[in-house]
Amino acid sequence: MRLLALLGFAGLLAACGGATPNSAVEQRPGNNASPARGAAVAQGEPSKTDAVPAFPEQNRAPESKSGVTLEVETIADGIDNPWGSAILPDDGAILVTSKAGKLWLVAPGKPKTEVTGVPRVDARDQGGLLDVSVGPDFMTARTVYFSFSEDRGGGKSGTSLAKARLSADRSKLENVSTIFRQVPAWASTAHYGSNIEWDSSGNIYLTLGERYEPESRQLAQDLDAHIGKVVKLKPDGSPADDNPFIGRANSKPEIWSYGHRNVQGAAINPATGKLWTIEHGPRGGDEINIPEAGKNYGWPLITYGIDYPGTPIGEGVTAQEGMEQPIYYWDPVIAPGDMIFYTGNLFPWNGDLIIAALGTTQLVRLDIEGDRVIGEERLMSDQGRIRDITQAPDGALYVLVDDGGKVLRVTPRS
Repeated sequence: MRLLALLGFAGLLAACGGATPNSAVEQRPGNNASPARGAAVAQGEPSKTDAVPAFPEQNRAPESKSGVTLEVETIADGIDNPWGSAILPDDGAILVTSKAGKLWLVAPGKPKTEVTGVPRVDARDQGGLLDVSVGPDFMTARTVYFSFSEDRGGGKSGTSLAKARLSADRSKLENVSTIFRQVPAWASTAHYGSNIEWDSSGNIYLTLGERYEPESRQLAQDLDAHIGKVVKLKPDGSPADDNPFIGRANSKPEIWSYGHRNVQGAAINPATGKLWTIEHGPRGGDEINIPEAGKNYGWPLITYGIDYPGTPIGEGVTAQEGMEQPIYYWDPVIAPGDMIFYTGNLFPWNGDLIIAALGTTQLVRLDIEGDRVIGEERLMSDQGRIRDITQAPDGALYVLVDDGGKVLRVTPRS
């Protein structure tokens, strides 16, 4: 049993931290290239061998080669486990969080500088200073938001969201206040989420993990807990007006959707304004969802993965009435971090999803057609565990890598 437990923990660390004979060619609006499609990306045998996709190309979509060769430049390094990033709209510099609890200002061609004033974070294991986002009012009020794992006493912790003012000289955070706390706190140091995204009305989507433990994962189905949820908040941390459970007994008014595992990546689809999320599965079952108000995304009752020791999770089923299917899943896992919809013109990827993969140490590009994945490409597998992606104003990508604590600037090679 001890060996199984060790194997399970090793799997947790790896995950959170891992045909058609002729290719077809298709030209899609907004893209400058014609991706070549063929057999699925080589990725090994699935962990959940009895899983059957609910619809074609729900997993292992055809490989789609964009023909891009990447140029990679290191613009900062030595950051202790970089986790999240945000572009400052005034000059394009980057705020970068370190899981250890530091916030850095990074600009190409300049030394990185620390931004002080970050509150104490619980940086044990997967915890720490997590995502960072610039408020819609930044140009007038200099507001930034950040999520972190907070010590709640007695060995318990939870994901919290804070806001602050970035000083005019960008050296410190001022007027720091915590505006939302995930409850209940839990005696776990894993699966905190968390990603911050803004809707078009200026509300915040915050993703919250289910804290990993067998007991806490059950609360992903409990509407009286924030565990395993996407919450939607006003900029002051109060529930958004259109949340589905406002006024319902024994339900948290902040909840937008539920039944999630560990959502570390999210993005707003610019074509539709809808939130898309990407979450870690266990062994198998990393998945992409488009969370809708009040809907149940199944964890831990349905999953396309198995538990770390190799046993089924729950009844081992992948579908159940009243629960939503992911639009795409991976088995074996990629162990996803952040993701973005690419909107620039520097790469021929306009409208595609670009995903940071920790487990496979890659960028994963997905061709998107409406709400479906129609192709997949694996890129940049030589840089180490990729945690976060941000699009620069000129269309380049800023990529955070665990190995060496690097911030990379990625462009297409001429």
